[in-house]
Parts: sequence; C-alpha cells; structure tokens
Amino acid sequence: MLAATAGAFVPDLPRLFSAELTPDPEAKLPAPTRYSYRGTHTTVVQGVKAPLRIRLEATVPAELGNVLAFYRTELSKLGWQEQRDGAVIAADHVQLAFASPLGPALLELHRKDSSTTVKLVQKNALVATDANVMPEPGQAKLVFANISKTDATLTINEQNIKRAAGAHAVSLDLQPGKYSYEMSVPGHPATTNVLDVAAGDTWELTVGPDGDAWSPLLLY
Repeated sequence: MLAATAGAFVPDLPRLFSAELTPDPEAKLPAPTRYSYRGTHTTVVQGVKAPLRIRLEATVPAELGNVLAFYRTELSKLGWQEQRDGAVIAADHVQLAFASPLGPALLELHRKDSSTTVKLVQKNALVATDANVMPEPGQAKLVFANISKTDATLTINEQNIKRAAGAHAVSLDLQPGKYSYEMSVPGHPATTNVLDVAAGDTWELTVGPDGDAWSPLLLY
C-alpha cells in the first residue's frame, strides 16, 4: 500500500475574514474556502487510481456550529447519509458517521481557540474489497507486510506470524480492542508497540527494505 500527504498553511486574509463558508471546488473532499490550514492524506493500492482511504484535515476560523452546518449541507448534496449511531454533538466537539456513495465516512469537529478543526475521512469499500483488505462485519483486519531482504516475525494476539523476504503480505482478523505486538528481524532490535483497532478498520504493519519496522498505517 502507498500513502501520500499534502498540506499547507495559507495566510490568506480574504479567506480568513470572508463572511460566509463556501465550498472550495478544488478540494478532494468538501471543504470551505476559508481556512488557515488544510491538508489531504490519501492511501492507495498500487495500480489502482481511486484512493482506498482519503482524509481531509483543516483549521477553519469559524464557529463550530457554522462549520457543522456547512458540512451537513455540502455532504447531503453529495448523497452522504448521516447516521444516528454513535453521533456526538456538543458545544466543543462533534462526531458524525456517514454512509457515502463510496463507503463509510466520519466527520470530527473540535473547537480550538477561535477556530474549528476538521477531520473528514471517507473509505472506498469497492477498492478495499478488490484489494482483499475489507474487514469482516464487526471486526478489524491487520495486514503484515515484509519488504526487507530477510525473514521477519510479527507476534500479536498470542500468534507468531513469520514472513519470508519478498513473500506476499498476510492478513488476520481481530476483534476490536488494544493489542500489544512485537516485530522482529534478525540483526535489528525488536519493535514493540500497542495497536488500538476499531470495528471496520484495517491496519498495516510493515517491515521496510532496511529491516526497520514502520509506524502502523491505517489503510481503511
């Protein structure tokens, strides 16, 4: 899997002090033209143009209620259906799940000083299914990849998973929760960490070309 990130701080005074929140036609996911920071992060499957997962992060100099109203309006135009399960709407933060035409999505808003931070994630269910990284209902999936030149072992959930150099990635299903894990490669210090997985998520643990364990990547 491949991940790409693009972001920028934009000290654009007309945008910062515009009277209204209007959609930016250049944004990959709905976002207002008024912002002090905006970044887009995508995860793609090699050889597939459509992203597996796309995440928009932004800081908008506007009241949380106005930002929420903007997103409810713009997402509805795109056919996103707001879900009641797990919805949180408070004075300083909002969390709303959506069913989008491509797959599940999540909107998170947080009040920060005189601005509102935005995190909007959309998953592509068809790409996940074709790439064999779609979790089973109510479960999470973990993908273990070894692209180093030697064998590697992942120990998690009382399982030892060994992958030879150059072998295809392997996946396993996990119940939602926190898991301690260890990744070991001969000649390198073992890497230990804790992974917190939620239902519907797919994570990837990778041993890189030099034998170093990469940070966990949320694929889907």
